[in-house]
Amino acid sequence: MCGITGYIGKNNNAIKIVMHGLEALEYRGYDSSGIAYTNDNKVNITKEKGKINNLKKSVDFNIKSNLAIGHTRWATHGEPNKVNSHPHSVNKFTIVHNGIIENYIELKEELLNNNYVFKSSTDTEIACAYIDFIYKKEKDILKTLNQVTKIFRGSYALGIICNDDLDNLYAVRKTSPLIIAQGKDENYIASDVPAILKCTNKYILLDDFQIAKINSDNIEIYNQKLELVTKETLEFDGTYESSIKNGFEHFMLKEIHEEPSVFRNTVNTYLNKNFKNIPNFSKYNNLHIVACGSAYHTGLVGKYLIEKYANIPVYVEVASEYRYKHNFYDKQTLVIFVSQSGETADTLACLKKVKEDGIDTLGIVNVVGSSVARESKYVMYTKAGCEIAVATTKAYLAQLTVFSIITMYLINDKSLSNEISSIPTLIDNLINKDYKSIAKEIYKDKNIFFIGRGIDYFLSMEGSLKLKEISYINSVAYQAGELKHGTISLIEKNTPVIAISTDNTLTEKTISNIKEVKARGAKIIFVTNQNIIDNFYDIKIDIPKVSELLQPILTIVPLQLIAYEVAKLNKCDIDKPRNLAKSVTVE
Repeated sequence: MCGITGYIGKNNNAIKIVMHGLEALEYRGYDSSGIAYTNDNKVNITKEKGKINNLKKSVDFNIKSNLAIGHTRWATHGEPNKVNSHPHSVNKFTIVHNGIIENYIELKEELLNNNYVFKSSTDTEIACAYIDFIYKKEKDILKTLNQVTKIFRGSYALGIICNDDLDNLYAVRKTSPLIIAQGKDENYIASDVPAILKCTNKYILLDDFQIAKINSDNIEIYNQKLELVTKETLEFDGTYESSIKNGFEHFMLKEIHEEPSVFRNTVNTYLNKNFKNIPNFSKYNNLHIVACGSAYHTGLVGKYLIEKYANIPVYVEVASEYRYKHNFYDKQTLVIFVSQSGETADTLACLKKVKEDGIDTLGIVNVVGSSVARESKYVMYTKAGCEIAVATTKAYLAQLTVFSIITMYLINDKSLSNEISSIPTLIDNLINKDYKSIAKEIYKDKNIFFIGRGIDYFLSMEGSLKLKEISYINSVAYQAGELKHGTISLIEKNTPVIAISTDNTLTEKTISNIKEVKARGAKIIFVTNQNIIDNFYDIKIDIPKVSELLQPILTIVPLQLIAYEVAKLNKCDIDKPRNLAKSVTVE
């Protein structure tokens, strides 16, 4: 989850560069942050609890340094405070860490028996001490890091400074993401591309267990045999400007406004005469979709569309459960893994298990060259661009778009080109409606319900998640027909119920369920693409009616903006909701 970055170069602005990188990575965690930098052949550390602005107030940007590492934290071991913040330093080593060292307790016992003393509650301080412990025996940094990759269990991306070699920055990874970026007379490490975009768009991907030795002029990558390996240099096709707010109050709002172009770019990548860049599905009799959070919700929509139109059975599973259950797949099964970052730990762990079982895989990801993309047999990239807000919006819409495209491909339907061309304008029109007045009706409520039937229930799940994660209001989605089986007992006067109905074959049933909660005093916000005359709602949000293959792409937009406006009225930190982080790289 956490964000790490580092710099080494002939430019003496290491502190400024690393601090800028941390600001770009703050979406990965913001419980605390810290920086370690060299000055006069000494490593100095500054750490603060809370967001990076607190750290900025403590750092002297006038200090000249050519080597620095930084960290922004999403707490796993130990509460968020200065002591538990990274970087951690033990004797000759200072490190920053993204991930979890799962066997830290047994390592700690060994270290305690060798007279090490610990200040923090973190697994990272133990990892740092263990590196120091092995170094005392090996007397060689590369050999030391190679040893610890065989000892540490769990996930880690480490940025490392050694007092005995302040001319080099070291890095090593397993599972957690890490890139090595290339500049002129300077090089960088980072958890993600936004941290380095202001300086360069050239980077290489560090594979599991590989060790990087980096100075201002050179990058050396070693495998587990400590042999030098050659790595491909990649170029990020986005820009630094694409990762900043560009005048919008929040990244989330900016990213919602980018949804028309995200849809257009994703469609243009795949929908042409030959459905270019789509794997051949003909050999598969069933599909499994594995994902977490919002990506899981897109999988449910994908299941609905594929089963209804292509008549292929689809099973959708939460990644954190999938790898621990008995799965009924065979050589005629394609397992699809959906992840915005391509680094989601649970999803990636499932992917590796499925590969070991010899089953074909498809990754639907947003980040080129990410772990899910590299590990999958096939990959379909969403074209959402850099998404900074923790609550996904445009990446979710891009994933919906991919599942719509896959369904069209499976049924060989090329008849929707005119409707597809109209979608960006329809999204834009929905974005520009008034949702603030709706938010004012519900932002003070403590409980909000979302209901729908069929595909609308799956969209209700995402609408509910979006509201709860950024506004902190308890929000739950239910199948509309299930309310009377217990949940309706929670409805009281003025309880907000956001009801969705876009499938005219289910409209009458859904309206009956809405009237049931209305009779018990609920405040109804009705989201529909149909011309309903009966006045059973308090507020109605009209959305355009399009083909069911495209309808979810429009339906979700008002739900995203209602969540945004509610959170704004509640003065929540919309882009960085409490306890969350953008890329979930721990299981």
